[in-house]
Amino acid sequence: MAPGTPILAISEAIATITLNRPAHKNRLQPEDLAALGAMFRQLAGNQAVRVVIITGAGDHFSAGFDLNALAGGNVGNAQDGPGGFGAMVDALERLPQATIARLNGGVYGGATDMALACDFRIGIAGMAASMPAAKIGLHYYKSGILRYASRLGLDNAKRMFLTAERIFADELLRIGFLTKVAESQYFDETVEALAATLAANAPLAVQGVKLALNELARGAWDEAVFIARAQAALASTDLQEGLSAALQKRPANFKNQ
Repeated sequence: MAPGTPILAISEAIATITLNRPAHKNRLQPEDLAALGAMFRQLAGNQAVRVVIITGAGDHFSAGFDLNALAGGNVGNAQDGPGGFGAMVDALERLPQATIARLNGGVYGGATDMALACDFRIGIAGMAASMPAAKIGLHYYKSGILRYASRLGLDNAKRMFLTAERIFADELLRIGFLTKVAESQYFDETVEALAATLAANAPLAVQGVKLALNELARGAWDEAVFIARAQAALASTDLQEGLSAALQKRPANFKNQ
């Protein structure tokens, strides 16, 4: 495929977004942020999609926002980040579907926040991540700081932000940045198995609990919204199907209704 803006592919219940500038470590241009935002809006309204995987072409996940765009003055603001990067990542976090960051290589800068916005992060053995904002004098945007602190804890968030050190896969797993590390020969199999597991579960329950946990983590809990989602799942035909399948010892056939 020719390099350019990210590519969206949908196969049955699983959507895959591929960052598509491999010659430049999948650095994200302003037009890439716009394309990703449009994809997230499309996917948010697609009830047939139950899992979203985001990955990079080539041997890097992403080097984050393009430094040339930053140097050109596209530094954004404290709320949305450079070029609106934070707003794009917030939209990724708010996707109702379960999300997997398929970290096929290095993860740097804002791409680390994209990974943390996903529900699961599968890293290939030997990969590394770093947050070099302090090295270039960039103060990070609000939602990215909140995500780092809620996902990694205060001490690990400080370590990544303030030291800007490069951290490798085994240590990333230890501090909670990664959900799992897989050797290269098992990497695709590991991602595909997780996606299949998530896609097979009841979507209303998965989506409702995922969104509730994320809202709790960022201090945006809304009791009325939580109750509405929970009641919809409790009244769903999917719950009856799940109970019947469990009693009959067969796979459930959920309809997202």
